[in-house]
Order: sequence, then C-alpha cells, then structure tokens
Amino acid sequence: MNSQENDLVISAGRLFCADTGLDGPGAVAVRDGLIAKSGPRTADLAGEALSFPDGILLPGFVDLHAHPAPSDWRFGIDPDSEILPRGTTTMLSQGDAGAATWDAYRGAIIERSRARIRMALSPAVYGERYDRGCFDNLDEIDVDACVETIESDGGEHIWGIAANLASTGRNDPREVMRRTMEAAERSGKPLLYGVRRQPGDWPIDEQLALLRAGDVFTYCLQGDAETIVAGGRVRDSVWEARERGVLFDVGLGKGTTNMGVSVEALADGFLPDTISTDVYKRHLGWDPPHDMPMTISKLIRAGMPETEAFARATLHPARVLGLAGEVGTLAVGAHADLVVLRWNAGPVPQVDTADGVLEGPYLEPLLTVRAGVVVE
Repeated sequence: MNSQENDLVISAGRLFCADTGLDGPGAVAVRDGLIAKSGPRTADLAGEALSFPDGILLPGFVDLHAHPAPSDWRFGIDPDSEILPRGTTTMLSQGDAGAATWDAYRGAIIERSRARIRMALSPAVYGERYDRGCFDNLDEIDVDACVETIESDGGEHIWGIAANLASTGRNDPREVMRRTMEAAERSGKPLLYGVRRQPGDWPIDEQLALLRAGDVFTYCLQGDAETIVAGGRVRDSVWEARERGVLFDVGLGKGTTNMGVSVEALADGFLPDTISTDVYKRHLGWDPPHDMPMTISKLIRAGMPETEAFARATLHPARVLGLAGEVGTLAVGAHADLVVLRWNAGPVPQVDTADGVLEGPYLEPLLTVRAGVVVE
C-alpha cells in the first residue's frame, strides 16, 4: 500500500470506534472515499492533513429517526444543509413518504442528497406530506399500496415501515396498528414504532406485546403518560420485549431538555439500543442546535457512559440498518464517513428531573466528512 496515494489524513487527540476497539490518539487515512488506515500510528500516513489535537474522531453518526424531506412537507428539513454538517452522515426517515409520495421523495431527497438516506415507509399513502396527522383518515392506510411500493424498491432504499401511533386522530390506534402490522408481515419488513402515549388510551404493555424481533420502539425515554418506567423501575414488559429481540431507540425530539424517564431508566440498568434525534423543522434555529452531538451529551449527562453513547450513535444503528462494515466504523475498507467533536464547557440545560434541570457541557461538531470529502 503506497501511503502517498492517500487523499486525506485526519488526526485527533482521540479516535473512538466501538467496532474496532480504537480508543486513543491516532489518525484516519482516506483514499477514494474509503478508509485506508486507522489507528494510533500516524508517521507513515500522507495526503492532505487535518489535525484536531483536542478533538474526538468518530465514525459519522447514524440517526435512526429523523425527518429529511422537502421543506414544504409537514416535518421536512434539508438533510445536506441542516443535518449532515452536524456530523450525521446516514439517517432513516420516519415515515415522511408513503406509497403515493415515494417517487417524489426518492427523486427530491434520496437521489439529490450527499447524506445517505433510508426510509421507514408510512403505511398511509401520503406519509407526512401534508400538515395533518398521517393517520387521521383511515382510508389512506393502504396495505396493498404499501407492500407494492416496498417490493418495487427492491430493498435498496426502504428499510422498513413507520408506525408513529402518538396520534391517530379519532381512529382506534389498535386498528391502525393492525393494518400496519399486516403490511410489515406481508413485506417481511421491521417496524419503526412510535409509542402511543395518551393516558389510559392503550396500555404500553399491550403495545409492546405486539412487537417482534427486529422491530424498533422509538421515543423510549420521553416522559408521558405511558412510559417504559413505572414506580421508578423499568417495566417487566420492556425487559421481556428486549429479551425477544425488540430494539429501543431514543428519538429525542420533543423538547429542549425534557428526557422524561431517562435518569430512572439508566439508573435501573436500561440502556437504549440506539440514539436518535427525531430532528425536524421545529428544531431549526435552536441555540445551541438540536443535533446528534447534543442528544448524545444529554444521554451522558443522564447517566449513560460516554463510550456506550458513542456506540449507540454509530455502530448499533448501522447494524440495525443492515450497514455494518460499511458505516458506523473506522475499519479499513469502510466508507470514509467521519465526524470530529469537541466538548464545549457550556453549561447548557440538558435533562429535566424531579429535582430540577441538570446542566452540563455539550459536544459540538468540528468537522464532518462524507465519502472522503469534507462537508463545508
């Protein structure tokens, strides 16, 4: 291997990769959009050099719950200008498109974006195209159209099916779930499931019982009427769901500091499988920004070990999307999707608890690289 062929070398005071076990000073060499070398030795690397002696270099973040979509859609934000520069190089859309809007979404967002985007398709034919609940009209939940759209994609871009049951209008959430599950079973796809949280409306234990191995339960740490914690302890139904292979995702997009049950759940030994932001147009203009680095900072402040938080924003969601070995890793041959972070002393409000608001320092991005190219 001729080191002179490297296109870019980035060194940092700390490299961290949950996949390869790297955790210490080092550098990553990039060639032809892929990682050519990574590790503590930097003397024999060559190419355009960038150095961040106080930075933390990680694989680019993989956000399992976001809303990259046209700006005139209900939740949509531009992935390349609003998400990618903040360190997230791969993201999953939570139901922004449905069968009737999939072609338009694919052309406007997936095919034109530098960011890597996958879809959890809405069973409602319009997805989140319009400014109303996607499940307000039961007639728009078309199982046949959903399955046909997934089959026509051939598995290239559509990862699974989105079922955000936080709001179903006047419709019975159980019927919405029945139709959604039929589409999932027929297509063989997993669910990105948004928990129904209204008090007394549908017990969380019953919802969890419907989920299968590989399904992802999002909004898992937000504190509403139906939460994963009861009486200060994580519910038995949550542990049982995890035992049979249900995955738990953060989806922390509701408020600036409200993390609901996070402190109690983490203290009880429950760590979410993946960290995601649920970033959408409501978050535009926030200071400090709502992004993956800030969401990770909040989880760390709530009690999650730093290395576990990094793993749950990189390696773990890459595995969920079926992209292990390609993204979420600093392994040689992986896509050169990278982020460099630093700690800002702050402090800023981060976590709501029964005793008040916890404040602390926060992570902020210094550099993002997508496919070996620096993102401006």
